[in-house]
Amino acid sequence: MKSAQDPRHLKRIFVFKSLFAGTFTPQLERPTRVDKIMANIEKIDDIVQKCAPEWPISQINRVDLAVLRQAVYELLFKTETPTKVIIDEAVEIAKRYGGKTSSSFVNGALASAINLAGRSETTNDQPKP
Repeated sequence: MKSAQDPRHLKRIFVFKSLFAGTFTPQLERPTRVDKIMANIEKIDDIVQKCAPEWPISQINRVDLAVLRQAVYELLFKTETPTKVIIDEAVEIAKRYGGKTSSSFVNGALASAINLAGRSETTNDQPKP
């Protein structure tokens, strides 16, 4: 069972906060994961836009956008992390830091992003040897 003090959970929150702050002002010191997300921002935002076509990127709540960017990055590049874990973590962060509808918006968008990122909905995406 996941703990609120799990180092992986805390790292995701730290990355989320840095991504969120970066939408207001450039961050001189930020986690390397943020640099990796920013290096792939066009691909990530393309998937986010396809998952929420009624919301242009500029109109998505900044909290929700930061959560989605981090989760889509993980779906694309952190293939060792199970899809279910990525989505559950994103929804938890959206519940904690977002508005009333943030968690359902993030959950719905990520449900669409799974296929666009080339992932499956199973809890273990890795083929067994």
